[in-house]
Amino acid sequence: MIDSYRFGQIVVDGKRYTNDIIIFPSRIKDNWWRREGHRIDIEDLKEVVQEKPEILVLGTGYFGFVRVPAEVKEYVKAKGIELITQKTQDACNTFNSLIKSGKKVVAGLHIAC
Repeated sequence: MIDSYRFGQIVVDGKRYTNDIIIFPSRIKDNWWRREGHRIDIEDLKEVVQEKPEILVLGTGYFGFVRVPAEVKEYVKAKGIELITQKTQDACNTFNSLIKSGKKVVAGLHIAC
C-alpha cells in the first residue's frame, strides 16, 4: 500500500522513496529510469508486461507532465492489460483502491513534476 505521496517523495509500506518507482505485487523497483524522462516508451514497460498484471496504473507526476503516447496505450491494451493514467496523487489513490479489491495491479509512478 502507498502510505503517502508528496512532490519528490513517496512512502510505500513504511519505506520512503525519492526516485520514480514501479510497484509490483511482490517487489518495488526503485529508481525507475525511462528512455526519456517525461515520456513513457514501450521499452520502459517491458518488465511490467512480463509481470502480466490485470491493471497498470501510471502516475504522470505531480503536475501531470509525463506523456503516454497512443502507441504505448495500444501496446498495453494489446497485452490484455487495462491502463489507467493519472496525475501521481490520483494514481496513488487508485492503486490503493485496486489493491484492496484484490486485483493484480502494477503502478509506475513519476514522483516529481
